[in-house]
Amino acid sequence: MAKLEIIHQDKHSHARYGKLFALHGQIETPCFMPVGTQGTVKTLSPQDLDSCGAQVILANVYHLFLRPGIETIKKLGGIHKFISWPKNILTDSGGYQIFSLAVLRRVTDDGVEFQSHLDGTRFFFTPEFVIDIQSDLGADIIMPLDECVHYPCPKDYAEISMRRTLDWAKRSKQRIIDKRQMLFGIIQGASYEDLRIVATKQTVEMDFDGYALGGFSVGEPKSLRYNIISLILNYLPYNQPRYLMGLGSPVEILESVERGIDLFDCVMPTRYGRNGTAFTSKGKITVRNAIFSSDSKPLDDECSCYTCNNFSRAYLRHLFNAKEILGARLVSLHNVYFYLKLMDRLRKAIKEDRLLEFKKEFLSKYNYNNEKL
Repeated sequence: MAKLEIIHQDKHSHARYGKLFALHGQIETPCFMPVGTQGTVKTLSPQDLDSCGAQVILANVYHLFLRPGIETIKKLGGIHKFISWPKNILTDSGGYQIFSLAVLRRVTDDGVEFQSHLDGTRFFFTPEFVIDIQSDLGADIIMPLDECVHYPCPKDYAEISMRRTLDWAKRSKQRIIDKRQMLFGIIQGASYEDLRIVATKQTVEMDFDGYALGGFSVGEPKSLRYNIISLILNYLPYNQPRYLMGLGSPVEILESVERGIDLFDCVMPTRYGRNGTAFTSKGKITVRNAIFSSDSKPLDDECSCYTCNNFSRAYLRHLFNAKEILGARLVSLHNVYFYLKLMDRLRKAIKEDRLLEFKKEFLSKYNYNNEKL
């Protein structure tokens, strides 16, 4: 069982500050995990990530299986050595990618048959095979195969999918090979409260090392999303990690930390960075816009990252207009730094029982839709 030590809970919310003890070092929570889908956080080096304060990064079984192949990574010493990352790694099972990227797929109770989005080659993933892959990779936190459905989803199929995910979770737990790896159960059930309650209770009965909330950011209204998250958290063990999969704008992180979520991952920092959009203390700005052509200010006056300490908005705009790779790298670096420093500030606010005060102050300055500051 994963060891999560809850050191302090904010007196005015459900937010928790804790430490999760994993094979490659302890993880302070709440924690944001940069996404390194194919064994790299796009445009950033492990040294960059370390300098930003990253504690865990995420990699994806589907993509690594297709290339370079699991045998190659295993032969070269496992995922940590292969990508030169000495800290913790979480591997996603690839279920979401199979359902969103694969050209054709066929889901049965045994597993998922799919065609690679790269060349059309057919593969079949079973829950057991996905655990075997993650054992070979040597990740610290691993995820079982699950079925993620989009919103809206008919209730009859949502129930079939939920029960299939529960069965796959049970088979995954029975397959676990390396006891040092932490296996999290994934809770599905779409937007239906009764299904989510059943899924949560039955997943908890299997006694996983932690619990992941899946099936969000698939088109559901935000009000429904937060209601479902709060509902699930009511049924999860207090002293085990809670991971909200794939959801992570700054505002979503604030709302979810307040409710008691510990772990987050999201592609937003680097995806937006590659497109020239930066997260700042005042909201998003798109540095490619003409308004920044002679702007001498850094991306964010309140930021002390390498990008903000050395480069102007005007220079960054020039890099994007000239299609220079450095632009994507510098804005991605800033965004990851911004996210990880936000988590630092959240942890500090929780320890000082002022999470709600911090949230109010942050949101008063943060214009989420403003890209022309």
